[in-house]
Amino acid sequence: MTKLLVDTDAGVDDAQAIMLALCEPGVDVVAITTLTGNVHIRQVNPNVLTILEVMNRAVPVYAGCDRPLVQPWEDAAEFHGKDGLGGYHDRPKLTRELQGEHAVPALLRLSREYAGELTLIALGPLTNIAMAARLDPDFPARIAHFAFMGGTIAAQGNTPGLTAEYNIYTDPEAAFITLDAFPHSTMLSWETTLQHGFAWDKFNQLCAIDTTNGRFFRSISQATAERLQTTYARPAYLLPDPLAMAVTLRPQLIKQSSDHFVTVELNGAHTRGQTVIDYTGISGRQPNVSIVQALDTDGVHAMFVDALVQA
Repeated sequence: MTKLLVDTDAGVDDAQAIMLALCEPGVDVVAITTLTGNVHIRQVNPNVLTILEVMNRAVPVYAGCDRPLVQPWEDAAEFHGKDGLGGYHDRPKLTRELQGEHAVPALLRLSREYAGELTLIALGPLTNIAMAARLDPDFPARIAHFAFMGGTIAAQGNTPGLTAEYNIYTDPEAAFITLDAFPHSTMLSWETTLQHGFAWDKFNQLCAIDTTNGRFFRSISQATAERLQTTYARPAYLLPDPLAMAVTLRPQLIKQSSDHFVTVELNGAHTRGQTVIDYTGISGRQPNVSIVQALDTDGVHAMFVDALVQA
């Protein structure tokens, strides 16, 4: 049984990724921690509770950091809607509540209770993770596996920083601290996201699944899909966080990966927030990140079908 901790800023793709985790056999979602990212944590928290409500799951949710460590926060509502869930209108009345404990001490406590057993996946900026690592330097050693969606591997960003991906760009200091603290992690980058979307017919197949989960997926995904098709003329629906979740839950989906030393640029006038990768080993630093470069997109699609036909 995989014991999973999910750290999230609960935009549309976060919700899709959480759905995969909640429906994956052999996975126990121990807790979900939240932070400001795609939208403010004031919206992230009800989004996570809404996902659990729709799917009728009981998972403790801990609210975390409401802003980046240093950098002023910029939202991603352009892609996720002001509510973070693509303008989702059919929100049920919430019967679930946040836990009273802050996310950062909750991460530390859970890492002690399940020392050596936890898989931690970060779907947003790394603020909570960095804070935990600073408060307790032994925290990373107690995590069995750490994965994150974020960064660029060829400087093809999606932010005003040009070379930086949104999650890392939003809190570069937190990303620097986290990558420095964890001896090893798995990275699902923005370029890998661009290369592994669902062709529109595959996406439409998922939207046609008429179950509670299927209707929720369709409702939260449509606005993003329309924007990708009309404004950006993308040939496929993009799945940043679901890809990261899928390869974390099913590592056999990874077709190609390589290990390198990775850090984050903090000072560049045009490159702040860029993930800097030592591809040749010239730094002499030990590899600390396994970079996923290719994966089985059909396998991810099959995971979604399995998740959406439930309920």
